[in-house]
Amino acid sequence: MRLAIRVRPGSSREYVGGTYGDSALVVRVCAPAVDGRATEAALRAVASAFGVRRGDVRLVSGSTSRDKVIEIEGDEEKLAECVTRLRVG
Repeated sequence: MRLAIRVRPGSSREYVGGTYGDSALVVRVCAPAVDGRATEAALRAVASAFGVRRGDVRLVSGSTSRDKVIEIEGDEEKLAECVTRLRVG
């Protein structure tokens, strides 16, 4: 499943939920946006929120942008349920 995310680095706590714009899922991370640390933290946070291994979450585009596209491997039905739940916040 491909998913658009919006990373918010420097947050006081890590949290996945809410939407940005039309459909991007918001991922808040504590890590600063330096040397890819926020990107890696965002991928770990998404993996945790979706209940999959970190290796099942892959960055497709946006390595240096706050707006990213990721791909999550797993049961499409369960992943879709998680997306719906997380978008509510």
